[in-house]
Amino acid sequence: MFSIARTATRVARSQPVRSWSRFASSISDTPAEGDLEEGEVDPIKQYNDPNLSGTPSPWAVFDAWGAGDQIEARLSDEEMKILDKEAVAIPFASDPSTLISADVSETEILETYDKLLKRRSSVHFGYPYNLMYDHSELHPFMKYSINNLGDPFVTSNYGVHSRQFEVAVIDFFANLWKIDKSDYWGYVTTCGTEGNLHGILLARECHPDGILYSSRETHYSIFKAARYYRMDAKSIGTLPMGEIDYDALEKELSKNLDRPAIINVNIGTTVKGAVDDLDRILRILKSLGFTRDRFHIHCDGALFAMMMPFIEYAPEVNFEKPIDSIAVSGHKMLGCPMPCGIALTRKSHVKKVEQKIEYLNSVDTTIMGSRNGQAALYLWYSLRKKGVEGIKEDVTHCLETAAYLRDTLTSGGITCRLNDLSSTVCLERPVDEGFIKRWQLACEDDIAHVVVMPNVTREKIDVFVKEFQDVIKEQGRILPTDKASPLSKLMSSSWGGADIAPVRDLKAE
Repeated sequence: MFSIARTATRVARSQPVRSWSRFASSISDTPAEGDLEEGEVDPIKQYNDPNLSGTPSPWAVFDAWGAGDQIEARLSDEEMKILDKEAVAIPFASDPSTLISADVSETEILETYDKLLKRRSSVHFGYPYNLMYDHSELHPFMKYSINNLGDPFVTSNYGVHSRQFEVAVIDFFANLWKIDKSDYWGYVTTCGTEGNLHGILLARECHPDGILYSSRETHYSIFKAARYYRMDAKSIGTLPMGEIDYDALEKELSKNLDRPAIINVNIGTTVKGAVDDLDRILRILKSLGFTRDRFHIHCDGALFAMMMPFIEYAPEVNFEKPIDSIAVSGHKMLGCPMPCGIALTRKSHVKKVEQKIEYLNSVDTTIMGSRNGQAALYLWYSLRKKGVEGIKEDVTHCLETAAYLRDTLTSGGITCRLNDLSSTVCLERPVDEGFIKRWQLACEDDIAHVVVMPNVTREKIDVFVKEFQDVIKEQGRILPTDKASPLSKLMSSSWGGADIAPVRDLKAE
């Protein structure tokens, strides 16, 4: 795990700040990974490389309602004691009075927990969850055990289900991603990871001898799928902005022309929000002679596949192109109190894994057996209430507010970058771990990021940036650990633009 104490350089109060512009110029023209000089390490790593693990899991501390500009007050020490391990322990002995929590009722514990969730939700910046929603109209349905076990299109004997709502959700995404009703199949998943596991499973079933190619900034679940399914997989180097290195991909594909290609295309990487160029990848496959029956493309669109269709002049990622599956998270852009997602694929692929289960009176086509019918109901409700125009307004808010965050950080002398088509702002990692935990920032080595969602407002951004500047004045700032570190790559000219804030000694100003 990255440790600031070991690998970060803090600027002492009396020490002049190292020139960022000199450092940036020394690395801005660094060759892209994949363009190897003599003695350099090949960026194409085999899957059994122990360093190959994808990017960190994007789960937040809490997933709850966080609407409005107000930042809730912190809980007192006394209140936090009500939620500690001993206080919430479940009695096992016959005498519950032996527990520390004997004098604290369940009601008091839950009221304090609710207060904590409100606090944490009001300063939630680092993970891609839309906390701005109101599903109170659905609360009465929580008393039912709604289970969509089996295939969404084949009704089971179990009658307490929400299949009609699940199919309506799948139909919406089929329209969004332009696949004919007679050609598609999909279901509501527990999360984006399950969608990726399902998509890669279908790829393996279609091409048992295929090789999985994906960038090293891919979400960890893709490589998890490769482990689960015992697939040959290769991690391809990335460009500084986080996209796959297309030259390196072409070079590796050319070494394995005798085997089918299974390619994961990232529609927004976990840390930088980079979107792989699907059309360019398709051109590479064509130039190398891969016919349609010899390649399989899965698109991991956890957050951005839900956003891109609503961005004017954005590249199109849909089934009118030769792709095979898309996975997206439902609780991210739409907002939902439980993790969920949508997997969509071509119907012909699912036939390869379909099995009749007699006692269900349905077929087994999904990763999970029992499936949360509440999630399908909540997704249906969000889509019905928002509509296409409502989603487009949310997407516009995210992009415009992300640009505001980037500009405010830059004006404040803090290094940051924002990819095109993205609401993820990458920035230098704060040296104060308390500040990182307060704002729930996702970190990787010497950078952190903020994912701007509908619940992130300009008022909260102003507070965040002011607190970050105070941290720098009091404790200094991190410098790149080396020329290949993530923070160094934020300075690469590949991002474009010259308006990059140099390091300033804010303590002396």
